[in-house]
Amino acid sequence: MKKLTRSRDDRWIAGVCGGVAEYAGIDANVVRLVLAVCTVLGAGSLLIAYLVAWVLIPQRPLTDTIRPHDY
Repeated sequence: MKKLTRSRDDRWIAGVCGGVAEYAGIDANVVRLVLAVCTVLGAGSLLIAYLVAWVLIPQRPLTDTIRPHDY
């Protein structure tokens, strides 16, 4: 069973985009690009959503590591 967590490995700021990408099975850079474009076009509304996700989405425990062949 997949669980949405913030990434410890694929992160720039808080690991939210990396965690969403791992959960969805897509490249993290695509998630970051969509977030950046939508933030600019939406006058920053997704920036607030990112901050909320940073607080609400738990960070992956140190014992859970995702290797490239796992997903």
